[in-house]
Amino acid sequence: MKKDFVYMPLDKQLVFPLYLCTKEVIRRYNAVLEEFDLTYTQFVIMMYLWEKRTSNVKKISETMLLDSSTLTPLLKKLEKKGLIKRNKSLMDERNLSIELTKEGLDLQQKASVAPMKMEKFCKLTKKDEEDFRKLAYKLLINMKEDNKQ
Repeated sequence: MKKDFVYMPLDKQLVFPLYLCTKEVIRRYNAVLEEFDLTYTQFVIMMYLWEKRTSNVKKISETMLLDSSTLTPLLKKLEKKGLIKRNKSLMDERNLSIELTKEGLDLQQKASVAPMKMEKFCKLTKKDEEDFRKLAYKLLINMKEDNKQ
């Protein structure tokens, strides 16, 4: 039995504007982060570490939804830049603990301007930002739950 083909124009699809927004936000963020020698993904990892101070590869991987084959090179680059230290965990040598260096901590103050610059690019009200963030997390949770079924 042949299914009927239903064409849906790009501008009617939810994922297309999400894709375009993501590309543009990351492009703009990368331009802002150039002065700190960070990519957007490296910056997100640093923001996580500024909040947590220390972590491990597994927790970072789960939070960022990155597999270890993607995360490991990012962490190695951050370590090479002198921003983090990767150490074998005392509890489990298979797991690496990640901690900020003094340079990594010092960068927090300097790089804190990046999100503020991005807010100016986005030109959303605080309410719009809050609503968008809630919807984005709702979408993410729905998709994660769907994966479990």
